[in-house]
Amino acid sequence: MPRQRYVVSGLVQGVGFRWFVLREAHRLQLRGWVTNLEDGSVEVVAEGTATQLGELEGALKRGPSVAQVRGVDKFEVPPDVDVSNFFDIR
Repeated sequence: MPRQRYVVSGLVQGVGFRWFVLREAHRLQLRGWVTNLEDGSVEVVAEGTATQLGELEGALKRGPSVAQVRGVDKFEVPPDVDVSNFFDIR
């Protein structure tokens, strides 16, 4: 199953962004995690179908209403990265 890593930049910490991602991931039935990074961005690692990941990417570009997303960078995730059977906040 496809996996993607997203790094979301902008005003995305302290605005409920991780909880927004968690709700979207649960709605889309994705596996993976979301976490804050030290540089102020948010990292999302998700596993699902191409359609599910496409919907997640669209949600990341929108973000919650109080966020100001400046960019979403997308990276491939190597198959040796362990993705749990659920989606959580780290």
